[in-house]
Amino acid sequence: MAVKSYNAGVKEYRETYWMPDYAPKDTDLLACFKITPQPGVPREEAAAAVAAESSTGTWTTVWTDLLTDLDYYKGRAYAIEDVPGDDTCFYAFIAYPID
Repeated sequence: MAVKSYNAGVKEYRETYWMPDYAPKDTDLLACFKITPQPGVPREEAAAAVAAESSTGTWTTVWTDLLTDLDYYKGRAYAIEDVPGDDTCFYAFIAYPID
């Protein structure tokens, strides 16, 4: 059995959770979030942060980190759309696997 490990350290959320080429599966739970990011935060990073923090992302190492498969269980931010008439926010579409 192959052993997976993840490198410690701070990474931008979009490196792991922003997947613009992802095609949602029939078995995914789909969600749409209206997000107002802080000034200077790119839309992709804000969408990926919501995907991370609502699924497998956490700021600290927990003992279960190597017991779950991040690549399977993570939320996937896959699309962003403008909110008509509002330049301060956007819609982020996130797919979650159903176990």
